Order: sequence, then structure tokens, then C-alpha cells
Amino acid sequence: MKTKLLTLLLAAGIGASPAAAQMIQARDPGSIVSALTQAEFPATLDTDGAGDPIITSKHDGSTFKILFYNCTDHKNCATVQFHSGYDLDAAIPLDKINAWNKSQRFGRAYVDEEGDPIIQMDLDLDDGGISKALFADNLEYWTSVLDQFEEHIGYDE
Repeated sequence: MKTKLLTLLLAAGIGASPAAAQMIQARDPGSIVSALTQAEFPATLDTDGAGDPIITSKHDGSTFKILFYNCTDHKNCATVQFHSGYDLDAAIPLDKINAWNKSQRFGRAYVDEEGDPIIQMDLDLDDGGISKALFADNLEYWTSVLDQFEEHIGYDE
């Protein structure tokens, strides 16, 4: 009887497999690359100018980055940030960015020193990370934010 129960639990993915192996964690950038590629997003892992991990990906032709924060010695990071910037011909009015921030709960926006719009969304992966399903849900939300933001700022590839 115990063997049948164990077999059923293993088949259901419960019990024997370590939960941490199934989690997406900032301390394991490869888990994020894997989750992106499983969701059919390109993913290139590199390091930024400070030596911390950085992932570059694309959605509908627009490049975005995943920046790693709260790292110890450029590894063992705790949080990530989805980030996309747009190099526009004309500076975007600050009131347009303020309107975005006022009406949107996710996807903080600002204007950089050149007047170009930036959109970011933070994700806390500390204390064990998050499940693959929840990461996929956040990724889906991020791409929705990107689409809406690009429409809001009048960005046309």
C-alpha cells in the first residue's frame, strides 16, 4: 500500500522532488533563463558593468532586460527587475509619464536624462523564490505592461 501511495505522489510531482529545484530564484540566473526559454522567449545571460548578472530578451520585437539586485559578490541575488527603455526622436512629456504612473498599478515609468521613457517592474525572488507557474504569470503580466506602455507612449518599432 505504501508503495502505491509513493508511486502516486511521485507521478503527481508531490513529495520526492525537492521544491527548491522547481523554484525560480534570483540567486540562480539559469533558472530564469530556463523559465524564459520554456515560455519561448529568447534569453541571453551576461554580466552588467558592475559584474552582476543581466538577462536580455525580446517580446514582439522589443528588447527588455532582467536586472539583478541585492547581490552578494555579484551572485546570490535576491530580486530582479524587468526593464525596458525607448530611444525616441523627441522627448516624451513628463505629464504623459505621470499619467501612466497614476493609472497603472504595475510597471513604474520615468523619463531618463535624455527625455526617453523607461518602464520597470520589480520581482522579489528572495526567501526561496517563486514557482515556475507564478514566474510565467509575472512574465505574462510584464509583456502586457510592455504592450500597453508602448501604446501609451506612441512607440512604433
